[in-house]
Parts: sequence; structure tokens; C-alpha cells
Amino acid sequence: MTAITQEFRTDLDPNRGRGTDLAPPFLSCCGASGGYAGVMAAAGGRGSRGKGAGRPRAAGAGRTPGRKPGAGARGTTSATSEPAPPLPTGPFRLGAIEGATPGKWIDAWKQRMPQIPLELVPLDLPDQRAALIQPDPTGLAQPVDAALVRLPIDRTGLHVIALYDETPVVVCAAESHLTAADELTADDLAGEVLIVPEHPPVQVEVPGTTQPRFAAPATVADAIAIAATGVGIVIVPMSLARLHHRKDAAHRPLVDGPTSTVALAWPATADGENGPLVDTFIGIVRGRTANSSR
Repeated sequence: MTAITQEFRTDLDPNRGRGTDLAPPFLSCCGASGGYAGVMAAAGGRGSRGKGAGRPRAAGAGRTPGRKPGAGARGTTSATSEPAPPLPTGPFRLGAIEGATPGKWIDAWKQRMPQIPLELVPLDLPDQRAALIQPDPTGLAQPVDAALVRLPIDRTGLHVIALYDETPVVVCAAESHLTAADELTADDLAGEVLIVPEHPPVQVEVPGTTQPRFAAPATVADAIAIAATGVGIVIVPMSLARLHHRKDAAHRPLVDGPTSTVALAWPATADGENGPLVDTFIGIVRGRTANSSR
């Protein structure tokens, strides 16, 4: 180090010539690479820090991992994100078919969206599709934003997610011999008069049963009231048997009967976007938390 320093200082002696006088001793101490890096390498430079010291830093060396070029001290970019659009003021209109149980989802909505009211709109079975795709012709009411419907339903123009299946039950008079069993099969119903309402909530055909000699009841409640007199039986989802429970009627599960599926349906849009309120309710039904991504 001493020899190198002395030789280098000699080259800088003002009494000596510059240019050609500087080159030979400079190259002799620094090697063919020349320049400041060569001086530091020959002088030991950062050699005390270990192997490879004094090498030129590669392009991008020393950059914080994951930080983009031009980022600020904390990795933020100069571009600013646009603020999210405000949520609609609501209300969110949720249709619900008779027998549906949206209580837990409504409670979750109130916790997650307290500033936006949810209106529950009762739907009749024959009107469940129209409420989703057609406005009220009177102009007094708006179609629902989404609905809990009973399958089957025409899915044209709709998105549909099946939620749960309901067990079918046989409703009969409280004094019927059918109540002697805890559950029934289709074979147990042979010879019974099968009452089917005008808009049946479950499609079922039971071999061996007979058709009534009177017109189909207008509603499920009417059909259950007739069955309670002992005239015949009616097969409905369990939720409807409980909803229209009567002291003079009883019900038993039909183990080999068709289930009734309750689903969430909402209108399909041309751009494929559901809207923030519909998306929020879909997330609640699917069990996503407030912080979950879509």
C-alpha cells in the first residue's frame, strides 16, 4: 500500500509532466483496467470484507427486493388509485318464496351493511320468476334484486345457485292410520287420495294413489286444510307443513319422495356485472366474510 501510494503521488507531482508521464506508473499499479476501481482494487479497497470485494456493482444491485424502479421510499408508486364508487343507497329487495328461511342471511346483511336496508318481499310460487325479470305493470312496485326461489324454474335470463334441499312430508288428518308410523314410503300411500294444489311446491307422482273428484285447491294452505278433514293426503316440503300446521293435521316424512330445492336467483345482465348489493348478498349466502375477495 505504501509503495502504491508513493508511486501514485509521484505521478501527481506538479514538477513532472502530465499525460504520458502519468500513464506508465498508473497502469503499473492498477493493472490494465485502469481508473478509480483499479486503484481501489490494487490498494486493497474493500478487500478486507472478503472475496469479491472491489468488483463493479451490477446494474440494479442494492435495490430493495420487490421494489419497482421509481418507487418511493416505502415502495409506493406515484400513480394514485381512483376512489371506489359509492354504494347504492338501497334498499336491497329480496324476494322469498313461501317456506324459505332467509333469517340467518338477513342477520348477516344487517351486520355487514347496516347503512343499507333490506326489504323482504313475499313471493307466490307462480310469480317467482316474473318478480325477477319483469317490473310491476302497475308501476307501484319494483322487481326484486334477488330472490329465494323453489326449483324448478325457467333459468332463461337468470343466474341460479342451489342452496338446500327440503325433505318431503305427507300431510294427513291427525286421526289417520298413517300417523302410526314415524316415516312413510310410497308403498304406504297405496289407495290414498292424493290432493295436489294448483301450483304444487313439489312435483310428485305416487303409484297406487287416486285423484280427487274436486278441483285442485288454489294454495298449499287450502290443500292442507282439506287433507285435515280426512278426505285425502297432500305431499309438500317440510317447511310448508310446519308453516301451515293445524291441530287437526299431522305430517310424516316421505323417505323415498322427491326433495324440493330452494335456490338463490338473480337477473343476468348484458355486461355480466351483478351490482355491488347483489354481489354482497351472494357472498353472504356463500359464506364469504366481509374481507374475502370475490
